[in-house]
Amino acid sequence: MKVITKTSANKTNRPDHDFRSFLSLLEEGDDLVRIKKSVSARFELAGLVSKLEGKKAVVFDKVRESKIAVASNILGTRKRFSLAVGATYERSIHTRITEAIAEASLSTLVGNAPFQENSSRDLFDLPIVTHFEKDAGPYITSSIVFAKDQERGNQNSSTHRLLRLDEKHLVIRMVEGRHLHKCFSYARDHGQDLKVAIVIGVHPVVCIASAYQAPYGFDEMSIANSLLDKQLTIASSAYSQLFIPSHAEIVIEGRILKDKSEEEWMVEMLRTYDLKRKQPVFELDTIHFRDNAIFHDILPGFAEHRLLMGLPIEAKLYEGIKNILPTTKAVHLTDGGSSWLIAVIQIQKRLEGDPKNALLAAFALHTSLKMAVVVDEDIDPFNPVSVEYAISTRCQADRGFVIITGAKGSSLDPSSDQQNLLTTKVGIDATATLLKPKSRFEIGRIPGEENIKLLDYT
Repeated sequence: MKVITKTSANKTNRPDHDFRSFLSLLEEGDDLVRIKKSVSARFELAGLVSKLEGKKAVVFDKVRESKIAVASNILGTRKRFSLAVGATYERSIHTRITEAIAEASLSTLVGNAPFQENSSRDLFDLPIVTHFEKDAGPYITSSIVFAKDQERGNQNSSTHRLLRLDEKHLVIRMVEGRHLHKCFSYARDHGQDLKVAIVIGVHPVVCIASAYQAPYGFDEMSIANSLLDKQLTIASSAYSQLFIPSHAEIVIEGRILKDKSEEEWMVEMLRTYDLKRKQPVFELDTIHFRDNAIFHDILPGFAEHRLLMGLPIEAKLYEGIKNILPTTKAVHLTDGGSSWLIAVIQIQKRLEGDPKNALLAAFALHTSLKMAVVVDEDIDPFNPVSVEYAISTRCQADRGFVIITGAKGSSLDPSSDQQNLLTTKVGIDATATLLKPKSRFEIGRIPGEENIKLLDYT
C-alpha cells in the first residue's frame, strides 16, 4: 500500500459519500420505495425485488430473520448508475470511468470509522438472502473482498459471492487466475490462510471500482476515490491491517482457510444456475457494523447485477476499440446478452475494413464476448429494433459475418464448452457498404417530426 495522508478522526463524517446518503438521494428524487411490512429473506424478498426490475430502488425496513434492514436494486437502471458516477450528457458513464482510471488517486486515511460502532460473531445476525429455488443456500451477493498480495505488498478489492454454511463459515466463489485467487494461492502455497475484510454497503462507486478489471496490483479504491472527487475515506482494520472504506455499513473479517473447501452453486448473471464447484471456505473472526446498519443485496441475473458487471466493461471496450478505430462513437452491452455476451458497436465508417477491425478488437478486449454487431452512426445501438434493422438491410451474411471457432469464452454460457472455456464467436458487420451510393441506405425522415406533440392536436 502506498503512503496515504492521515487526518484526524473528526473528518470521518462525510454523509454525502456513503451508502445511506446515496439511498437518501434516491428517495429525495422519488426513485426509491420503502417497504415497512415484515418480509422473509427466504425467496419473498427476492421476489419483491424482481417485481421492481427497471423501476425503483427498494429498502426493506423489517426482515424477519434479522434486525438489520436490506436495500436492493440500487444500481438497477442506467439513470441511477449515471447518478452514482456523476455522469452527465457531456460526460457519459464511459467517460467518467475512463477519467477516473486516468486520474486515480490515493484515499484519505482516518482514525475512527463508523463501522466500528457495533460487533457480532454470528453470521445469522445478518439478513443473508436466499434468492432462487435451487440455490445452494443463502448468499451474500454485494460483498467486496479486500485482501493483500503478500508477494508484492499491494492491496486488492473485488466482488465475490458468499454462501453461508453456518454461524462461522462462508464458501467464497473465486475464479481461477483472477486477482483474489492469486492472493489466496500465494498464501496457501506458503502454508498460510489469507486474512480478508469483506465489506457490504458502500457508496456505489466502490462497487463499480471493485467490479472493474484493473491490472493486477492496481488499487481499485483509487478509482473509487477519483469518482468521488477525492472524498473517499478509508480506515485500517485492526485484524487484517487492510485499508477499507470507513463508512461501510458492515465489515466481516476473518480468514480464507488454506485447506478447506465446500461445494456451492447459484444463479449467475445469465439467470441460469452455475456449475457446482468446490470452493474455499472463509472462517469468521468478527462482524463490525454501523448503528442502524443497512445490508445491500443484489438479485443475481437482474438489472443491478448485470449493469454493475457490464458497464465497467462497456467503458473498457469503448476506450480500447476507440484506440484502434478513432471513429468509434458508442459501445453497448445488450440486455439480451445479459450485459455480458453481446455488444453493439457504433462507428463512423470510413473504410470497408473498419467494422472488422472493431470486431476483432472487441473480442480481444472482452474474452467473454460471444457476439458483436457493428452499426453506422444513424443506427441507435441501444435500440434492438434499430440494430435488427441494420442487420436486415445492410448486411450480407457471406461478407458481413465473421465466425471464430474454438475461442476462449465465458464459463457462464451453458451452450459453450464450460469445462474448457471454449466457444464460437460471431461478429456481424451491419454497416452500409461504401461501394454503393450512400443514398441507397438513407432512412427517410419527416421534417419537423421531432417537434410535433400529439397532445397539441387532441
